[in-house]
Amino acid sequence: MTTVERLLLDLIALPSINPAFLPAGHGLAGEKRVAEYLGARASRVGMEVVFEQVFPERANVLMRLSPPGPVKHRILLAPHMDTVGVSDEAMLAPKLAGGRIHGRGACDTKGCIAAMFVAVADLAQRKRRPQHTEIVLAALIDEENNQAGSRALAKGAYHADLAIVGEPTRLKVVTAHKGDLWLKLETEGKAAHGSKPHLGRNAVHAMAKIVDLLETEYAASLRTRRHPLLGSPTINVGSISGGVQPNIVPAHCSITVDRRTIPGETEASVRQEIMALLRRHKLKATMADTRAAACLPLETNPALPLVSRFIQSAGQRETIGVDYFCDASVLSHAGTPSIVFGPGDIAQAHTADEWIATDSLERGTQILSRFLQALP
Repeated sequence: MTTVERLLLDLIALPSINPAFLPAGHGLAGEKRVAEYLGARASRVGMEVVFEQVFPERANVLMRLSPPGPVKHRILLAPHMDTVGVSDEAMLAPKLAGGRIHGRGACDTKGCIAAMFVAVADLAQRKRRPQHTEIVLAALIDEENNQAGSRALAKGAYHADLAIVGEPTRLKVVTAHKGDLWLKLETEGKAAHGSKPHLGRNAVHAMAKIVDLLETEYAASLRTRRHPLLGSPTINVGSISGGVQPNIVPAHCSITVDRRTIPGETEASVRQEIMALLRRHKLKATMADTRAAACLPLETNPALPLVSRFIQSAGQRETIGVDYFCDASVLSHAGTPSIVFGPGDIAQAHTADEWIATDSLERGTQILSRFLQALP
């Protein structure tokens, strides 16, 4: 068993389910076990370790490898420690079989943590290391919910020349991802007895017209916009709630909407165009943003020197875009050019049998090591 395989098995065995997905005080909640484990291992190989508290009992852990000379460049490696929940606690017991490591977080993103940690720890123990480049491995909290970890890091004084955000990208270099806007639309009607619906005003019927409009005319208009790496923006009406019981004309109805954005779109422009569409069709609704913070699209120039160098280290000529949102956008919009990279496939993330291929894990570690060792 290789070092990176053993580390990943250890990480999976340390539950770090995001507290947002569990009852308050649940024993499996929080990233503390993983943070403390990583901090202890980093200290043993001579890295400087700092725990930056974001919430009570929840901290980002920053593991710094300083160069022997003056710092002229900074590289940030930024995977996240939290995972989604499990339907069966057996998913927290790691298993290595058939060239795969199974368990919650295997690919999202404890595999990235393992690959990045081994690459940096190996460098820390070498006699030759970058002379003027500081490398920080920041294991972050809360990516799966509100990205509080990356937002806290972005608000601090630390900025890097490049952030490599760990997500399962099949070892492809990602320079663009979509933004994500969650909206709640509400219609108001007038309650009346079900036997006399003409005396009321049906809020569910009003909302049904809005849902149909969003999923047909509006969705079709979005397909006319295209980004070279991300394709078109999308809309999905994810939930609807309205009415009390069959014999009452419903006075209220609400829907939640997931609107994926591409570079060039803003949250304000999206809200404005939806409300303008409703007005043109003489439909009325209120709208609110349900996200705690902005989730903007990412677009990083692949020609930036450090990005170009990493692309070459990965043996690639082109970069790709992905549909999902992650911490890279938060760091990028705070001033650190960011890309996304990691072993594993997002198709296995959040599944009942999450896994990562060991060859992907090993190749990811090698690519990261090659890049870090060649830094000035």
